[in-house]
Amino acid sequence: MSTFVHSSEHPEAARLLDAAVREGPAHAYLFHGPPGVGKREVARRFAQSLLETTREFHPDLYELDPLGEMIRIDAIRELRRDLHMRPFEANRRVYLIHRAHLLNEDAADALLKDLEEPPAYAVIVLVAEDLGPLPETILSRCQLVPFRRLSERSIRTLVDARVPELTEEERASLARVAAGRLDRLERLLDPAASTRRDEVIEQARAAYRDPSFDPSDAAAALIENAQARAAEARAVEEARIAGLDLTAREAEQQVKRAARGAEREELLAQLEELEAWYRDLVAVAVGAEAAAIHLDKLPALRADATRERLAGAERAAEEVRKTWRRLEELNLSPQLALEALFVAVMRELAV
Repeated sequence: MSTFVHSSEHPEAARLLDAAVREGPAHAYLFHGPPGVGKREVARRFAQSLLETTREFHPDLYELDPLGEMIRIDAIRELRRDLHMRPFEANRRVYLIHRAHLLNEDAADALLKDLEEPPAYAVIVLVAEDLGPLPETILSRCQLVPFRRLSERSIRTLVDARVPELTEEERASLARVAAGRLDRLERLLDPAASTRRDEVIEQARAAYRDPSFDPSDAAAALIENAQARAAEARAVEEARIAGLDLTAREAEQQVKRAARGAEREELLAQLEELEAWYRDLVAVAVGAEAAAIHLDKLPALRADATRERLAGAERAAEEVRKTWRRLEELNLSPQLALEALFVAVMRELAV
């Protein structure tokens, strides 16, 4: 059994990381794959194994997580200053760069210099959801460690263990809706997150069912959801670091990073929910209910999935995908981007 990830789910990642701990690591790794499949947690466990510690905070572990929509050169300059400090306790220092696909051009160029000639004691681990935004010069200097979505069977095993009191149908639905992602499963099992999901689906339906639907109000509802998630993350992080030996600045950065990251993740997750809803309209309209993600919402889908909406639902799903990419890659106003999206959805689904 792999130390890091279940071999049947991520066999190549398991093989590479186990070998690194057993035989000695390369100077740089790039974990890549879809969000919510455990890359961040595995990266931290990998770092702990290399440092031979179980401590969450270690003086020879450096983590960089973007506070906003990109990783800027100042953050990489700060990392580079630390990179040339000798290890404090362990035999090496480990650097984790989360959401590395958000490196802007200047930051990527600055990081490249240390990927080319890193100190002998340093191991740099980049964690990215998408290889596309990263320059080939960085990819070529890292050992690629692939991750993929978890199987529905694997998620179902987790669901059965977490909520055995649910019916067989309810547990099957949760495993399907989770779509191979641990973070999505956690949101489904959390009552507050489940309420936010219901709000997203309500807005998705209102765009074509409610004559008084207001795109601005719908956008505001999704942003309010994201802000609520940020507040939850802030509270959790404050409790987590309470009592740790952190400076006021370090504690503030930790809390701010957790809140900003959670807000951004929630916005993108809501867009994924919207896209899945409109794709499910297509699936149900053509008689492919078994392919639908929202198995727990089939009565609503059956009521909404008419032949007249079929082509419009396909185009609406594409509009959501475009908005997701724009919010992920560009510094856009979420309110304006979501308003424009709902206007487009209304137009596509008008029958």
